[in-house]
Amino acid sequence: MDSLHLGTKEKQELPLPVANPPKPAQRRWRTLALVPPVVLLACLWAAGCPVSFNSWRTERPEPIPGTPRNPAYLVKAYNGAVASENRICSDVGVRILKEGGNAVDSVIATTFCIGVVNMFSSGIGGGGFMTVRLPPAAPGAASEVYTIDFRETAPALANETMYRDDPMASRYGGLAVGIPGELRGLEEAHRRWATLPWETLVQPSIEIAKGWKVDTELAKRITWYPFMLHNPDWSDIFAPEGRYLKEGEIIRRTNLSTTLTAIAKGGSDAFYKGPIADSLLEKIRRTGGIMSQSDFLDYKVKVRPALKGTFRGRNVYTSHAPTSGPVLLHMLNLIERYDLEERTGLNVHRIVEIMKFGFAARTKICDPAYTNSSKRIDEISTKDFAGIIFPNITDDRTHPPEYYNPEFDVKVDHGTSHTSVVDKSGMAVALTSTVNFIFGSQILDPVTGVILNNEMDDFSTPGVPNGFGLYPSPYNYPQPGKRPLSSTVPTILEHEDGSFYLAVGGSGGSQIFPAVFQTLINLDWGLDASQAVEYGRLHDQLYPLATIADDVYPAQILEDLRERGHNVTVLDVNRVAAVVQLVVQQNGTIYAASDSRKNGVATGY
Repeated sequence: MDSLHLGTKEKQELPLPVANPPKPAQRRWRTLALVPPVVLLACLWAAGCPVSFNSWRTERPEPIPGTPRNPAYLVKAYNGAVASENRICSDVGVRILKEGGNAVDSVIATTFCIGVVNMFSSGIGGGGFMTVRLPPAAPGAASEVYTIDFRETAPALANETMYRDDPMASRYGGLAVGIPGELRGLEEAHRRWATLPWETLVQPSIEIAKGWKVDTELAKRITWYPFMLHNPDWSDIFAPEGRYLKEGEIIRRTNLSTTLTAIAKGGSDAFYKGPIADSLLEKIRRTGGIMSQSDFLDYKVKVRPALKGTFRGRNVYTSHAPTSGPVLLHMLNLIERYDLEERTGLNVHRIVEIMKFGFAARTKICDPAYTNSSKRIDEISTKDFAGIIFPNITDDRTHPPEYYNPEFDVKVDHGTSHTSVVDKSGMAVALTSTVNFIFGSQILDPVTGVILNNEMDDFSTPGVPNGFGLYPSPYNYPQPGKRPLSSTVPTILEHEDGSFYLAVGGSGGSQIFPAVFQTLINLDWGLDASQAVEYGRLHDQLYPLATIADDVYPAQILEDLRERGHNVTVLDVNRVAAVVQLVVQQNGTIYAASDSRKNGVATGY
């Protein structure tokens, strides 16, 4: 579909977020009196100072079948937009754009901010991937699109059987920590493409870390973990008075603010060398880890042209293995063989079947640097491979898992955070970062304030087969320096004429690429950016034997799925699940939406 359908009601532009945001059920559009400096605005947030606003009421977007309880904002902008999972950070990113920064500057500042306020998902103790679109350098020239792989890697002493005797050691404690890559990744992007000084991009997060208000998402997650009360590394921050901090109370990460100050002045070397690295390595080793100073010093990012495909005439750029970018392209290659005019039971059945074939293909994915031949990975994203799989999709019924020919059982990953940005030049970035589980390895270094990832749990461990006879994937066993499999898919699409169309990605572990896939289909069906993100979702990853449906998904379609043999399980849309952040450009106008499933709000100007 060539144009983005916006419905009959005009959507209002969403300006900057308010200092004391309304509850989701009471959301209103608001605008903020201009406050030029980024740091000043950050200080106001941090101190909980009142800010002057003008506000007015407007009608909510028209509800449509399959949308959840709190319609997300649809942001309308003309110069740039940032869609992140936290309204504070979306605004930091837009302020950077207003001060002359480009999309790379913006996403760097936004990512630092996310690591401060949504530390349960992301931070400098983790890693990730980004896809960056550089607009054409001259009329008639083509854009250039690159990926930066800053995924965490296994330490030099890692081996295939390191978790066989204690499987939980891959989840919690020092042995679960992969070598963090986020700072090297952000710095590499800055070195290549940014325009503003590095220190300018870190400074807002330095100020925010000194104190900001606990929001709904953080307040909820703090209470899930008793160690927040009993471990002083955590309780000093999250339960300073012997109880969990509550929504609206001030939280302070002064130790992290100090660390970020050093990073602002010294770059990523301040993290990988010197006292910060020494403190982190000591904490990792004291909690059972095997990481060494050379592991930190030897870490390197990977930069390469993005993995490219097409979908209905548009260029699609996404991340390479070990992400699930090849799988997303495979699913798009399959779905474009259908003429899906509308959302019917049959068409949704086809979507679920394609999802299942996607998860089967995902069992072949691994770090391509650790395989004798990358052919099996390379073929997944091709049209020819889709042509082989397509005849096996049956319209009348679904099938047991073995029908889809998965080769191995694959570990399920978790968590993450995603940000999508576009600027006025058409430069765009889709960046997904993670510490894996909520609060990562549950290690917080009290000296530096850094929360460390548990990315080692994304590797497979040799052992017994699952309940369906599939053994863990040897492609994904731990090895020194190896990057584990990831479900992330930071993705950028262009219009048929080569101009920027959208940047998208998500968080939520193994639900990420199916959620992004469904968001792209929703856009193809004419939904606007907000509706495409908010629409109820389905998920089927072969194991367990269940097609998970949001409880807002149209009931008749779910019944049609059951009639075709799907074991439909309906769950609350409010649960922790996949969260998508999207920016779209159509006819000179930018539309952005952050997923209300995590109370995100995008911002634009």
